Amino acid sequence: MIINNMNTLTRNIIVGIGIILLITAVWYFSWIVSYILVSAVLSIVGHPLVDLLNRIHIKRFKFPRWLAALVTLIAIWFLFFGFIRTFIPLIFNQVAVISSIDVNEFVTKLQEPISKIETMYNNYAVAQDKSLQETIINKLSKYLNADSISGIFGGITGFFGNIFVAFFSISFMTFFFLKEQALFKSGLMIFVPDKYVDKVKHAMLSVKNLLTRYFIGILLEVSFIIILDTIGLTIVGIKFEQALVFGLIAGVLNVIPYIGPFAGTVIGLFLGLITHLHLDFTGQLLPLLMFMAIVYIIVQVLDNVIFQPIIYSSSVNAHPMEIFLVIMMAGSLAGVAGMILAVPAYTILRVFAKEFFANFKLVKKLTEKI
Repeated sequence: MIINNMNTLTRNIIVGIGIILLITAVWYFSWIVSYILVSAVLSIVGHPLVDLLNRIHIKRFKFPRWLAALVTLIAIWFLFFGFIRTFIPLIFNQVAVISSIDVNEFVTKLQEPISKIETMYNNYAVAQDKSLQETIINKLSKYLNADSISGIFGGITGFFGNIFVAFFSISFMTFFFLKEQALFKSGLMIFVPDKYVDKVKHAMLSVKNLLTRYFIGILLEVSFIIILDTIGLTIVGIKFEQALVFGLIAGVLNVIPYIGPFAGTVIGLFLGLITHLHLDFTGQLLPLLMFMAIVYIIVQVLDNVIFQPIIYSSSVNAHPMEIFLVIMMAGSLAGVAGMILAVPAYTILRVFAKEFFANFKLVKKLTEKI
């Protein structure tokens, strides 16, 4: 009895040390882990195309798995670089327009509404060392200049530069994940005890199916937001190139649940304001901003009524209230990154909870639709 207890204790200590070493290795090689995770996500999105190509028969020719994986990888990178090639020049054109704006002219243009707001500002402000107009000019001069704008977009460019540095590593791993569906799963199975292998395999299959629908849904949602916002803003009078950039900003920020749509709308309206200062404020500029706001609201309503229920509820089989609470908790723990990763992480937890803790009443309730 004592010997058995000692063996169990020793085994638990070894397992604990192994987990600590594994966590340390993941932290130390986090950049490699990030490449693996990106490759895994790309392979999840690309697997339906690989399977489709693999089923094609042209007389005696059949797409081999490696060729289907290669074609899919090329398609993924073609879309990615096509996206960069299309939007980066448009974004830098907007940077040039914004950095050339005369801040004093901007504030002068808004003199009437600023005067009304300044009255309230003077009535309620604790410190009144500067007028509201001087405060606005100082703040905008700080941010709306070539150096600041270039710095912001330079950081974005640097981000994409790092992606290009990682290009070959991610491409290499993605190709093999696409070619060998079980490769990623087999790598994880190394760390799973034999008695849990079947349950983990079943859980990973469910996770793959759910996340495939989720990530494809997110891509479709972002695409629809960009297209609808671009069309709507063009109709109300924004130049197509500007409308495309505004739509891109709204679509990308929409990935951030709840906060993203509001941020996209505010940024779009602000950019619409500062790029149309030549218009008469009351007769032209204000109506234009109102129409822009209507476009953003209509698209957001369509997103909330049509797109999000399909993606956040149907794709991962969870109640909207569940998703809302999970996103809020993840946001409080890890900010914007937590909100973006909340749904995939929650999906994985639910699937594994169903496999290993199915007897708990709470787990049964949360996983009954999986």
